[in-house]
Order: sequence, then structure tokens, then C-alpha cells
Amino acid sequence: MIRVSGKQSTCLAPIAVLLTIAIAAQIGAPVVARAQTSASDDAEISEKVDAYVTAEMRTEKMPGLALAVVRDGQIIKVRGYGLANIELDVPVKPETIFQTGSVGKQFTATAVMMLMEDGKIRLDDPIGKYLPGAPATWKNITVRNLLTHTSGIHDYETESLTKKGAAFVNLRNDYTEDELFKIFRELPLDFPPGSQWRYSNSGYVVLGILIHKMTGQFYGDVLQERIFRPLGMTSTRIISEADIIPNRAAGYRLVNGEIKNQEWVSPTLNTTADGALYTNVLDMAKWDAALYTEKLLKQGSLNQMWTPVRLNDGKTAEYGFGWDVTNVNVHRLIEHGGAWQGFTTQISRYVDDKFTVIVLTNLDSEHSEPDKIAHNVAAIYDPALTPVSPKEH
Repeated sequence: MIRVSGKQSTCLAPIAVLLTIAIAAQIGAPVVARAQTSASDDAEISEKVDAYVTAEMRTEKMPGLALAVVRDGQIIKVRGYGLANIELDVPVKPETIFQTGSVGKQFTATAVMMLMEDGKIRLDDPIGKYLPGAPATWKNITVRNLLTHTSGIHDYETESLTKKGAAFVNLRNDYTEDELFKIFRELPLDFPPGSQWRYSNSGYVVLGILIHKMTGQFYGDVLQERIFRPLGMTSTRIISEADIIPNRAAGYRLVNGEIKNQEWVSPTLNTTADGALYTNVLDMAKWDAALYTEKLLKQGSLNQMWTPVRLNDGKTAEYGFGWDVTNVNVHRLIEHGGAWQGFTTQISRYVDDKFTVIVLTNLDSEHSEPDKIAHNVAAIYDPALTPVSPKEH
């Protein structure tokens, strides 16, 4: 879920002081507020949320944040806080575009389930059936294993893969899909497929390759054609630093207490299916609303995505297909977080309550906690959703 790379800017030495001043100036009043009020969502609750979010941003030294609160598929609060771009003094607004990080995995998983409904793949087939050149060590890995992080394929972002002589992915290099596939297939498995749960970005990169093989289209084009355009998610797309993208935020990280620009990553590694998207809270609210319908998938398919995976020994892990699956005080909670290039994200869906909180930030994962913010905002609206203890990632 967390991606880390490492290029520092040398031109922002005085920016820490400017950041503190800028945030204080910007978060004192809403940038954009499009709240739809009701008896249960009045101005007092909204003010409490604003006070909590701004205080948490100061604590975390967070440049900017976008928040959406959704009930019954309708936005009841949406607001930008702080700065989308420190150097240009641009405030965050609901339209501001952030990187998704691993929140993007839920879209990859949805595309795979669409192929399943189309009859093009079966979840319990070995992936070698769909991926020519898969090694013998993958013979027992199924599509389901990739979706649930139970394949045993080593996570390419693990530091151990940077050891001299090891096959690994250099985040500064460009790779074709075939080159990434070759690297992954040469890695020994961490465990027999289905025997353990261990988060693996590599598995979702492989799913993107599988989607390409089965459709003849780049997975990002499949997402546009079958998910984003049908839902009117006009601001959601594959990352591109070359394209001109209105409302794009800058990503930041803290280094010894000093704000720095995001680290540089090669263009092709910003297009893989493990989480390389741009989006905003308005589009994510459309996504949330669609998940209560059968616009994209049949209810049976959605239920599979939100069912905890069962391991070979009968135990379960709190993960489905691209979603963490848990509960808070017997309220079902389906959620996921993400982090990449100085951005962190969280979508927390309390599905029985039809209540969702979406948080997008432009600060690195070591210093920001969007999940904590999402959970505590939910608790302000409904104390029954108060988390028992902070969730660790």
C-alpha cells in the first residue's frame, strides 16, 4: 500500500516557515463548501469537522487536504483545506486532483471482476492460463490469489530487493510490461500460494498485465472505457507528469521537519495497476455512489470483492479484492488507503450506514494519517462509528 522513492529538492530551504504561515492563512476559511445540510448534518457538526481537520493538519504539518462526506450516495460536506501548491500559493478545493496511491487497486480489481462477468476469466484458474511465460513456480497461483494478496509473489517495493545482484525494480528506470513480468517471474515466492496474506504491489502489477492480455488494451484505457467515463469521473485518469492537468496538486514530504517536493519516479512506473491514478474527492463520491448499485458489477460480484479472503488453513484475513474488510462496533467498514509520491489517500465506507468519508492529502505517508482523519470525521457525524483503537498500516 505504501510506495517510497527518494529524490530531494534543494530549492525549498525557507519553505517550512512559509508553509506554517500559508496553512494558517488558508485553513481559516473554506475554499469551497458545497454542503447539503439536513437535520442530522447541520452547521454545528460541519464546524466541528472543520475544527478537527484543521487542528490535525497543523499537528501533522500537512500542506493540503480535500474532504468529502457522503451519505446515501449524496455529498453532505465537501471542502478543501490548506494548499495544493505551496510555491504558487494555490489553495485546495474540491476539484483539486491528488494521486491515489493504492486506492487505485479497487479499480483494477473491478476491471478484473468485469472480465469474470464477461466470461473471459475465472477467479480460481491458474494465472498461467492467461499469462504465457509464467514460471513453473506460479503454477498454483490463481487470479483470486493476486486479488487478495495471497499469491506469495514478492512485493517489488521491498528494500531487500535492492541488494546487489538481486532482481529488483529501480523506481528511476522505465520498464515495459514484459520487462516487469520477467523481473517478477524470476523472484522466489515468499510462501506457497494461499497459505498466507502479505501485501504485494507486484500482484496488482501482474493483474494489469493480465487485463492487457485478455482485452488487448492497456489497463488504464479499460478503466476509462468501463468505469470512469460511464460514471462521469472526468478528473480520474492514469498519472502523467507530461500532460497539462488542471487543478493538479503538488505532492510533498517532510525531511527533518522541512518540507520538500515529492520524489521523482519514472513515467512508466507511474502507469502500473497497483495504484497510479489521479482523482479528486468529487469523482470518488461518484464512485462510492455507484458501488451501491449494479451500474458496474452485479451485487454477487461486489459481495465477493468485500468478503474476507480464506486461507488454505481455513483462517481468514481482513482483505477482499482491493479492499480492507473489517467493522467498527459491528458497523461494516470497507475501506482502503494509499500513498505515493508525497500523497496519501483514504476512502472509508460504512456500508450498512451508507456513509462514506474520503480524504486526500499531499503529504508523505510517514507524516500523514488520512485513515485516522477519516475515522474521526465519521465519529463526529455518528459516535457509534468511533474507532476502538487507531488502525495501523
